[in-house]
Amino acid sequence: MLTVAITDYTFANLDIEKSILDPLAQVTSGQCKSPETLIELVQNADAVITQFAPLNAAVIDSMQRAKVIVRYGIGVDNVDLEAAKRKGIPVCNVPDYCIDEVADHTLAFILGSTRQVVPNTIAIRDGKWGLATDLSQMRTLKDQTVGVVGFGRIGREVVARLRPFKPQVLVYDPVVDPAQIESYGARSASLDELLGSSDIVTLHCPSTAQTKKLLHRETIQLMKPGSLVINLARGDLIDTAAMIEALQSGHWSGVAIDVCDPEPIPIDSPLRSMSNVIAASHIASASPKAVRKLRESAAQHAANALSNKPLVHIVNGLPSPV
Repeated sequence: MLTVAITDYTFANLDIEKSILDPLAQVTSGQCKSPETLIELVQNADAVITQFAPLNAAVIDSMQRAKVIVRYGIGVDNVDLEAAKRKGIPVCNVPDYCIDEVADHTLAFILGSTRQVVPNTIAIRDGKWGLATDLSQMRTLKDQTVGVVGFGRIGREVVARLRPFKPQVLVYDPVVDPAQIESYGARSASLDELLGSSDIVTLHCPSTAQTKKLLHRETIQLMKPGSLVINLARGDLIDTAAMIEALQSGHWSGVAIDVCDPEPIPIDSPLRSMSNVIAASHIASASPKAVRKLRESAAQHAANALSNKPLVHIVNGLPSPV
């Protein structure tokens, strides 16, 4: 009998996946974190679905029958794409879910930061009244320049949501035609120009060899004093030690992050207690609608592979097997 291995998941159960896959295959699952447990689970699987488990070269090389690796999500940085390509295994993601959820959450973070929502809420809980921060921290979004790094599905929706608030919007994405960016009411800019000109920088690019630690000590120094930084993409886009230094020095006036490197944020990290940090636990993608679409899409990718149907959303450069 065919088998589908689900390496890890954060859902209460796998009923949605099994409703799609049970007619085709036996579903096996775990909450695997180490290469040893992963290899044991996936080596004889005909399809593999993964969420956060590290599918490195050794794990992928152990796969003897896999027709596809499917990532629950948009990013695929936990999968060694080159190893899968060498092995001839297509890697598929789910690029068209949670777009609205993450774009909404980005605007919530931007507005929460510019209007100091969290510090003022905490002050009232502590029995205080009046401004909880210096008046200079209460910003009008219309007067800000917002730099958007990455102009994929989410970046575009963020820009569309920003437009009614009337800030100037700069976009850095080297693979997108500037005319397309301008059609959204934004202006294309180099990364250095964006960092040097923006009051708020929001990250919406994937984690790749080129973008890891995009914001580090040197690039942070290019940014305007008092910058706000928003990150709902991947934690490793920012050098965490450099982020803490920028916050402590005041070079950054605040951050709002749904992702961090590492995750969870360590208990003793200053990020957990700093008043100029809004932090969430990687939940910006969450809504009942989005989670259902994610799970159904991932299971359908696996079902298509098992049924020898064409695959879509292949991210590691292989053609669909059919």
